[in-house]
Amino acid sequence: MEINEIIKPENLVYDKPKLMNDNPMHYCPGCSHGVIHKLIAEVIEEMGMEEKTIGVSPVGCAVFAYNYLDIDWMEAAHGRAPAIATAIKRLNPGKMVFTYQGDGDLAAIGTCETIHAANRGENIVIVFVNNAIYGMTGGQMAPTTLEGMVTSTCPYGRDVALNGYPLKITDLLAKLEGTCLVTRQSVHTAAAVRKAKKMLRKAFENSMNGKGTSVVEFVSTCASGWKMSPEKANQWMEANMFPFYPLGDLKNID
Repeated sequence: MEINEIIKPENLVYDKPKLMNDNPMHYCPGCSHGVIHKLIAEVIEEMGMEEKTIGVSPVGCAVFAYNYLDIDWMEAAHGRAPAIATAIKRLNPGKMVFTYQGDGDLAAIGTCETIHAANRGENIVIVFVNNAIYGMTGGQMAPTTLEGMVTSTCPYGRDVALNGYPLKITDLLAKLEGTCLVTRQSVHTAAAVRKAKKMLRKAFENSMNGKGTSVVEFVSTCASGWKMSPEKANQWMEANMFPFYPLGDLKNID
């Protein structure tokens, strides 16, 4: 085969998912959102659910998912995505419904909606991107910000005596009767990406099989909010985030 034949798009082994459109991504260099978008698109395509999937995104960097994934979307007020997803799924039980939320949205203003939707066992998937900071609005402290971690609103580091402890919201959700799958993943290596995709697929299958609420947390970086290069952010995440938010399944009911 000639070299100019090899490089033709139809001969490429790895290609962009068809559900990802051609809009240029605006996410900061090193951001995990783009990789997570790709995995969601691949899973939806492989399940043949392109015409039956509805995503719900609220406020924060997560809101822009609608701009890149060519599926039906519903915008939700800050923190209210699980409540909106509940209504959509109950009215359209044949649809595959998921939320796409950041830590400030899911674990702060949306704590109530998140916990009660999961406790009811709504047949939805909650995709939770945890970078321990408010990435869009200036790098403020989030509920998941680590003890001692510097943000724009705790410039000397999170002080437990003043700010309380970081919230392990995923651990709380795993204790609820309505959840069938609660898993913590990342996309910082090729191996991690493969595992994350596998768990996303199971979460979506659970939702269509009526097993209850599935939660897939992605421990992620925010290079711009953390004031680091993408490489340094990944290293910092491995050294600091993973010990407090260890990767793996917290609950997995077959």
